[in-house]
Amino acid sequence: MRQIILDTETTGFYHDGNDRLVEFAGLEMIDRRLTGEYLHVYVHPERDMPADAAAIHGLTIAELEKKQAQPFAAVGQRIADFIRGAELIIHNAPFDVGFLDMEFKRMKLPPVSKTAAQITDTLKMAKERYPGQKNSLDALCTRLDVDRSRRVLHGALIDCELLADVYLAMTRSQFSLVDDMLGGGEQANAANPAASAHNHAQLNLKVLPANSAELAAHEAYLADLDKAAGADCAWRQWPQS
Repeated sequence: MRQIILDTETTGFYHDGNDRLVEFAGLEMIDRRLTGEYLHVYVHPERDMPADAAAIHGLTIAELEKKQAQPFAAVGQRIADFIRGAELIIHNAPFDVGFLDMEFKRMKLPPVSKTAAQITDTLKMAKERYPGQKNSLDALCTRLDVDRSRRVLHGALIDCELLADVYLAMTRSQFSLVDDMLGGGEQANAANPAASAHNHAQLNLKVLPANSAELAAHEAYLADLDKAAGADCAWRQWPQS
């Protein structure tokens, strides 16, 4: 599946208030490789820029006008077309999706859920993998040895580049040793499970059955488990092929 690493910057935190989107960035990834295709646009919010927001991303109204930023109505269709049919990889997805949905609604465009194929929240992934720890993008970069030295201010494009590395690091263990044997490493069939299953069937893996001594040792171990549990252990309850 085509994936888009996505990030936005805004005038504030509240898409259901008076805040607006001011920057959008998306990087295209196919088979766990960035393709070089991307969309990066600055957006004029048609309102003032709060000082605390400008301090985070460095985008004042004067700076946006210098970059010839257009209102969302002028760029929204390009954004919708770019994300259409893709899996979106977003850190704290409800925030970015909320702003995009608000802006799309103003243009009478379908929401993100009807435009993209899937939304993956890397913040949710991180909380499940690292419970009780800090899981901001900065914290994950530090934990996963992703170089963030170029990130002085928050910016949608640089944050997408960092998130791409973080996402690849967090999902690396999902790709099997068998895929490595196929010669493709992580990239082998990541976007095509059917092809992966077909290739695996052609590996002709050698099966080594347990010998009599190993079977006896296994049975003794199960007997100890039965004794400790006071009943048949879970292994004996599992259907044996």
